[in-house]
Amino acid sequence: MNTHSLLRGPIVGMLAAAGLMLASSPARADVKLPSIFGSDMVLQRGSACPVWGWADNGEKVSVEFAGQTHGATAEIDGKWMVHLRPMKAMAEPHTLTVKGKNTVSLTGVLVGEVWLCSGQSNMEWSVTSSDRAQEEIAASANPLIRHIKIPHRPAFSPEQDVPSEGWKVSGPANTGSFTAVGYFFARSLVKELNVPVGLIGSNWGGTRIEPWTPPVGFQKTPALKEISDKLDTFPTRTMGRDPRNPLKTVRSINPQTPLALYNGMIHPLVPFAIRGALWYQGESNNGEGMLYYEKMKALVNGWRTVWNNPTMPFLFVQLAPYNYGANRGGDLPGIWEAQEMSLHIPHTGMAVTTDIGNVRDIHPRNKQEVGRRLALWALAKTYGKDVDVYSGPLYRSHKIDGQKVRIRFHHTGGGLVARDGKPLTHFTIAGSDGTWMPAEAMIDGDEVVVWNKSLTDPTAVRFGWNQLAEPNLANKEGLPAGPFRTDRK
Repeated sequence: MNTHSLLRGPIVGMLAAAGLMLASSPARADVKLPSIFGSDMVLQRGSACPVWGWADNGEKVSVEFAGQTHGATAEIDGKWMVHLRPMKAMAEPHTLTVKGKNTVSLTGVLVGEVWLCSGQSNMEWSVTSSDRAQEEIAASANPLIRHIKIPHRPAFSPEQDVPSEGWKVSGPANTGSFTAVGYFFARSLVKELNVPVGLIGSNWGGTRIEPWTPPVGFQKTPALKEISDKLDTFPTRTMGRDPRNPLKTVRSINPQTPLALYNGMIHPLVPFAIRGALWYQGESNNGEGMLYYEKMKALVNGWRTVWNNPTMPFLFVQLAPYNYGANRGGDLPGIWEAQEMSLHIPHTGMAVTTDIGNVRDIHPRNKQEVGRRLALWALAKTYGKDVDVYSGPLYRSHKIDGQKVRIRFHHTGGGLVARDGKPLTHFTIAGSDGTWMPAEAMIDGDEVVVWNKSLTDPTAVRFGWNQLAEPNLANKEGLPAGPFRTDRK
């Protein structure tokens, strides 16, 4: 056998690996910061904010900001890091200066609240594509709201930096490209807290939850042992056509496999100080039922681990009704159940959207209300504001009362109502034979009473348990009730 043939594979592999290392390693000589740091950014108030970058081995680096000065020495790999002392919110722009052999000055820096906005297309969905877009963009000038978009960038191994176009200040020239859910969330926070809000938009339409999850998240979740046992095989490669030469096939990273987007779009952000995360995803995992709950645990606990913040708030959106097709009628209720179960993870919150979706469009346009509902959770649970009601009614318990079933709820607020003033909709009931049939329902104080006149032995009730269901039960504060079933095992 030809010796050159034996060596060809390993040599090509080593050259490719070397190329990847060079591509992912920051250039030395000049002091350099990762792109998450930039002019017009927002730093997290009340946190010992890490500031880091690269320089020559042994180079002395100083960081100056808002009256603070900190020094560090670049280590053998060139990396250096300092921590700013915790600061109060600052709405007046300051300059962050980093000095080594060269000087880097970042202007217009504020201090306030920073949130990571991640998930798939409904999080990436822009203000431009939302309801009343022209009106919203024209009125969006607000120097307290800032946004940075992380580009789509899967990676085979954890990246140290990711290029971006930098931080943008909210205003007619920029806001149209912001994540709509994030922007409307930030707008509510600024109104109530009167502090700057920074949004990190690291999201990608059509993606699954697994690519965003760090290795430690899988390792901490026993139900995902099948993934954690073979983490060294992820992410996988995929074959495709070279866009520059359609006759040529190229191998690239499969962005839908575990670790791919964590490596390229989340790891480069760590440990930038953030308050918490917003998450809008699930469509691409629809059909997994309660397995999605396990994957949510892996994502939440994984991010909390890499950010070294075990109580980091994680607020997410329950999917809206949508017609996935007649043969998938049970898929969406299954993931609704998994999402509601995710509220058992401490320091989480969920915005229900059954009343603001569009069963013919997987991208409902009313992102204003989605952002506002997430902000209600943040204001109440993260910031301790006096928010009486921050969620719609969620199933609490039930009791069989003769031929009727009485349902009790959490988050009834000022009382239960039918938001359209009509009889309650989308309740079904079953008896001992397990046959489901339409049910009548009425509000009785803080309970809902459910029955079918022809059924004498009710055993279980379901509410909104259909992918096309847009039920009308809500609380007086206008927040809809979440879908549920009493027969969950």
